[in-house]
Amino acid sequence: MRAMHPPIHLLRALVFTVRHEGISRAADALHLTQSAVSKQILELESMLGVALFERVRKRLVLTPLGSRYEAAVRPLLAQLEAATLDVMTSVGGGGALHLSCLPTFAAKWLIPKLPEFQRLHPQVSLQFVPFTQGYTFDRTDLDAAILFGEGIWPSARADYLTGREVVLIAPPAPAGKPHVARASEVAGWTRLQHTSVPHAWARWCEVHGVQGIQTRAGPQLDQFHSLIRAVNAGMGLALVPRCLVADDIKSGQVSAPLDDGYTDALGYHLCYPEFKAQHEPLRAFREWLLGRV
Repeated sequence: MRAMHPPIHLLRALVFTVRHEGISRAADALHLTQSAVSKQILELESMLGVALFERVRKRLVLTPLGSRYEAAVRPLLAQLEAATLDVMTSVGGGGALHLSCLPTFAAKWLIPKLPEFQRLHPQVSLQFVPFTQGYTFDRTDLDAAILFGEGIWPSARADYLTGREVVLIAPPAPAGKPHVARASEVAGWTRLQHTSVPHAWARWCEVHGVQGIQTRAGPQLDQFHSLIRAVNAGMGLALVPRCLVADDIKSGQVSAPLDDGYTDALGYHLCYPEFKAQHEPLRAFREWLLGRV
């Protein structure tokens, strides 16, 4: 029976040509000549019996079949590379940990602490997987994810890390002259909203006995990092997890005029499927991470 799996180097030529939007840059990335990449594309088309590209105004454009095929091949190559790296780095108790993390938490909390993890566990290769919502943890390229929520995700264990302590932040203010001296004064400010935490202002007002304001009114942003930047720019007030903004408060990028917030049910959790619990790189990362919080 005829084998239906083209050589890896031909598939890489296809994926790199699409990724780099042309044969010239694909050749540079693959450390090949343009002629070599062109021949590989032609060889792959010959094997498949279909045209993968067509020239439109001197540009290579995927045909509909080419687009379908490249979309199917790309994740398979990524999985193969991940599996190969995992095996190569597993000598001596090491291995690869494929982790996804919310961008703001990664930038503001996790990444500044990772050098310590690398020093303690140099045998573990940490590979970040692009973050997407709605994980089902059945992906072969994902070992764990740091997610924001109540700690309940289908088919996953969840270890609480941090983030339930919420603080009110305001634009930078001179020492001793806070923008907001009393909780009731938030009524005179634009109240910025996080799309994933629509209850934040209602909860804050309940805790502080503030009444008569529209708790859902105000510009909506979908990242805590964006909220912090918006407050720094003077757009209004925001409620954010203290763990994400402690350094900004300390440096004066924003202020915490009341230094008082509330405790929420939502927070950041390290999540992973049951069958990954004994994966040695994950065990090392989990132990270190829980020790840091």
